[in-house]
Amino acid sequence: MQILVIVVHPNLKQSVVHKRLIQELNKRPDKFKIHDLYASYPDEKIDVKREQELIESFDRVVFQFPIYWFNVPSFLKKWMDEVLTYNWAYGRSSGYKLGGKKVALAVSAGIDQESATGDYALEKIIHPLFLTFDYLRIVYQGHYPIYGVASNAIASTDGTFALERTVDDTTLAYVEEYVTDYMTFLENPEKHKTAETSDTYLSTL
Repeated sequence: MQILVIVVHPNLKQSVVHKRLIQELNKRPDKFKIHDLYASYPDEKIDVKREQELIESFDRVVFQFPIYWFNVPSFLKKWMDEVLTYNWAYGRSSGYKLGGKKVALAVSAGIDQESATGDYALEKIIHPLFLTFDYLRIVYQGHYPIYGVASNAIASTDGTFALERTVDDTTLAYVEEYVTDYMTFLENPEKHKTAETSDTYLSTL
């Protein structure tokens, strides 16, 4: 059974981390179906029926995206607002079309792991997603965090700071550390060492 990986990155061509992870996923078309929202809808006009039918056809879904200003990318929020409709995703007569589906997250953040504590903890930043999944009766399988994007970025030739753009051996080594581990996470998110499930996290708030 394929896993649907919904990629939401506003500048994927210049990404290092997410682009490399997608390259690895593309080696296993039998296992992963990649759905790039920005590539599918460059004008951001979402075909709601198409999206609903697509997600209904998969038992497992992964949302892969970078954190932007302590939030999800704006297009992912727009997708949620438009696709997760009343009487489809929730509501008395909906049947909760996503209920029972297994969903995980793969999230990159500029902050280092050591600094991601307290109000800056990744679990707090993506907590609204936990609540959404719980409300829609989705089985949340945890998230895969990729920390330190900012500190591992390289200055561009004009001296400006370029996140996920300029690549040297140090940057490549940083990215490659995540590739195999990410693939392991996708195979079995709930048993992966980094996974934080909704039941575990919600019970602490």
